[in-house]
Amino acid sequence: MRPEVIHVSLGNAQTIPIWFASLTELPSYCESVDLRIGPCILITDTNLVPLYLDQVKTSLLDSGWGPTTEIIIPSGEASKSADVLQSIYDQTLQSGLDRQTPIFALGGGVIGDLAGFAAATLLRGLPLVHLPTSLIAQVDSSIGGKTGINHRIGKNLIGAFYQPHLVLTDLDLLQSLPELEWTSGLAEVVKHGFIADADFFTYLSSNWDAILQRDNEQVQRMVIHAARIKASIVSKDEKESSLRAILNFGHTFAHSIERVAGYGQFTHGEAVALGMRAATKVSSLIHPNLPHHLIDSFLLKLPVRNSIGDISIDALIQAMYYDKKVMAGQLRLILIRDIGDAYVHDQVSEDLIAQGWESIMQS
Repeated sequence: MRPEVIHVSLGNAQTIPIWFASLTELPSYCESVDLRIGPCILITDTNLVPLYLDQVKTSLLDSGWGPTTEIIIPSGEASKSADVLQSIYDQTLQSGLDRQTPIFALGGGVIGDLAGFAAATLLRGLPLVHLPTSLIAQVDSSIGGKTGINHRIGKNLIGAFYQPHLVLTDLDLLQSLPELEWTSGLAEVVKHGFIADADFFTYLSSNWDAILQRDNEQVQRMVIHAARIKASIVSKDEKESSLRAILNFGHTFAHSIERVAGYGQFTHGEAVALGMRAATKVSSLIHPNLPHHLIDSFLLKLPVRNSIGDISIDALIQAMYYDKKVMAGQLRLILIRDIGDAYVHDQVSEDLIAQGWESIMQS
C-alpha cells in the first residue's frame, strides 16, 4: 500500500496527519510527530487481540518502545461505560505513566471513543494515536477529536473534544472485517456523499457491487475520499459550532434507536442507515423536490436491517430529546435539501418526525 496522507488543519495552527499506511510502520510515524520513545499504553478489545495486538506490539518493541501496558476490554458498545473507563484509569495509573506516555487506540469506534476520552482526562491529557481497524473508524470516528462514553440516558453524552497526535489507517485491515461490520460501516461512507459531495454519491452508486465485494482498488479510493470529506469539514469547524453538525445526518434518529432498543441490539451503522432513511423522509416532506425515492432505494441496498420493527414511536421521539444537539428543549435535525446539501433545521414538528419514524417501521 502506497502511503498517502490527509491533514486536519485546525484554527490554532495545529495539524493532525492521517496516514494511510501499514500498521508495521507505526514507529516511524510516531517519530514524525515527536512522540517520546519509551513506555506506552495499548488499548484494544477482545476481538482484536488475536488479529493485530502482537503485530503492533512487536513493531513498537523492535523500535525501542516499551514496556507496553496492554489494556483489553470486552468488544461491543456496552464497553463505552463509566465502569470500563474506570478500569482503564485503574490500570494506567498503576503503570507509572507520565504526561509523555502515549495511548495507542487500536480498534473501531468504541475503542477510539473510550481510549480517546481516557487520554483526554488522564493527567489532564496524554498523547493519543488512533489506529482505526473498522470502516466506521477509518472514515469517521477516528477523525475530528470526538471522544466519550455513553450514559443510560443517551449515547455519547459524556466526553470531550481531544485531538490525536496522528491517525494511522491501515486499509488492508478492512479485508478481515466481519461482514456485518463492513456493511454497517458503509452507512457512514454513504452519509458523506449525502451531506457534502453529490459526485461521491454518484461514484458510490456506480461502483456499489465492487465495493460490497471489497474490491481493493475501490475500497482504497472510497475510504480515502470519505476521510478527506470528514477532514475538510472538521478543519472548518472543529467544535461543531456550525458546519460540522451536518456530519450528524441521521444520527439523532440513530441514537434514539440504539437507546430504546438497547445498546448493541443494532450496530451503530445499522442505526445510522435507518436514521438516514427517516431523516430523508422528513427532508422530503419539507423539500418536495428532493429525490427521496433515489436516496431511499440506495439505502435499502445496504445489506443491513431495513426496519426498526415494532419499537414504540412515542418512546423513540422522547428519546430524541436526550440528544446532544437539542437546544433550549427544541429538537435540531440535520436534513438535506438535495444530495450533497445538508443543513441544520431546529423547527421540525413532532408530526413530521413521526412520519419519518413510520417510514422505517416494520411493514
